[in-house]
Amino acid sequence: MINFLNLEYFLAAAEELNFTRAAKRLYISQQSLSNHISNMEKEFDVVLFNRTSPLTLTYAGQALKVRARELLDLKDETYREIADIKDFSTGQLSIGVSHTRGRFILPEILPTYQSEFPGIELHLIEGNSSELANDLLHGTIDLMIDLLPFTAENVDTVPICQEEILLVVPDEVLKKAHPDGWDELRKKMEQGADVRLLENCPFVLLNKGNRVRTIADEIFEDAQVTPHIVLETENIETALALSVKGMGITFYPRMFMSPDHAANTNKNPLTHQTGLNLYPLNYSRAHGTLGLGYHKGHYMSRATHEFIRIALERIPYVAKDMESD
Repeated sequence: MINFLNLEYFLAAAEELNFTRAAKRLYISQQSLSNHISNMEKEFDVVLFNRTSPLTLTYAGQALKVRARELLDLKDETYREIADIKDFSTGQLSIGVSHTRGRFILPEILPTYQSEFPGIELHLIEGNSSELANDLLHGTIDLMIDLLPFTAENVDTVPICQEEILLVVPDEVLKKAHPDGWDELRKKMEQGADVRLLENCPFVLLNKGNRVRTIADEIFEDAQVTPHIVLETENIETALALSVKGMGITFYPRMFMSPDHAANTNKNPLTHQTGLNLYPLNYSRAHGTLGLGYHKGHYMSRATHEFIRIALERIPYVAKDMESD
């Protein structure tokens, strides 16, 4: 019979390939770790490590390392599943979302969730798309909220609402780049937003790794335009604030816009009142679907299932309200 403690200690040693570091990681003595490894070798009647410097895994050790992670994950999922069946009064749920998107999405879900399931401990992890995909892959979070499709592998997704990326073009930027023809350029943009018309204008963009930045880069690539980037930032609100002040053009989700701004983007950009033009983009990549993602290979806890249920009940109303403003 496999001893899970022995398996856990073997995996730590296999990952560290150093008994001293592995023992420190496990908060046990090196001698105790060696005893556990010896017990595993006796149980399987094989040598798992080549006691060389540096330490290496034998072929049997390499095979067991793969299985050890699978078995320990399965053990954890089994305990979670049985706990769910036994009693759903307690538990925890970790949610990954972008810094800004959470401000608009989570207030529509979490108050209802907490009211229905007050015993569930909620954890919020904020980051960009690539960071959250990595967290989901490694089990740091249970759920991820982002634009579909997700870059992480082995992920099942549930679409919840539509999202559109807008082009934010201040008059001040057009005047600086085209002092004699800025108004004519603005009229051309109103006929159809085309980044090729803005090739000589400055841009304020998000850092690479953010989904909105990825979409922007794809749009530039399709148009064969190399943008003049004056600043990159991790915070999409910073990008918008700097754009509003005339520092550069940026990309911004309609969902994040105030109702008054979002209502004026389809036919009448906000030019005369505020000097800020918000253009829908005629690129398929600028129109996406916001979704929830979870690891398809892991047991879905009831806490996760109930979060998805409430999101599907609440978020479509948010999207509908925004469109009707």
